[in-house]
Amino acid sequence: MRKFKREYRAMAEINVTNLVDVVLVLLIIFMITAPMMQSGVDIKLPKSTESPRDVSAGIVVSITKDQQIYIDNYKIPRDQFESRLRTIREVKKFRPVYVRADEETPYGVVMEIMSKIKKLGIQNVGLVTEPESTL
Repeated sequence: MRKFKREYRAMAEINVTNLVDVVLVLLIIFMITAPMMQSGVDIKLPKSTESPRDVSAGIVVSITKDQQIYIDNYKIPRDQFESRLRTIREVKKFRPVYVRADEETPYGVVMEIMSKIKKLGIQNVGLVTEPESTL
């Protein structure tokens, strides 16, 4: 009597179906969480009928209700705003600047920051608002 031995060979193929499933789930998770990670500074934006803009491609200047200034989530002293923005602008050339100001921020403070931005020669400046709810 002869005994038959089965030989098992290593499988050299990747199961692509499981890989695609995992990648699609991760893609959906990132698509859902990406808008939530967009703004790190707690600001209550004024409401508008204008559709929201994708500000992730530009330089974001945030002004809180207690008049503190942030450039891309980094707090900047008011007297150093122009020099810091100039430095950032040299690195991120041709990117638009978006101003996010709390709705309780005095109009004069927002205009002061806007004039400093324009003084640096930046022409592509946008104001960010929150869409009105239609409920």
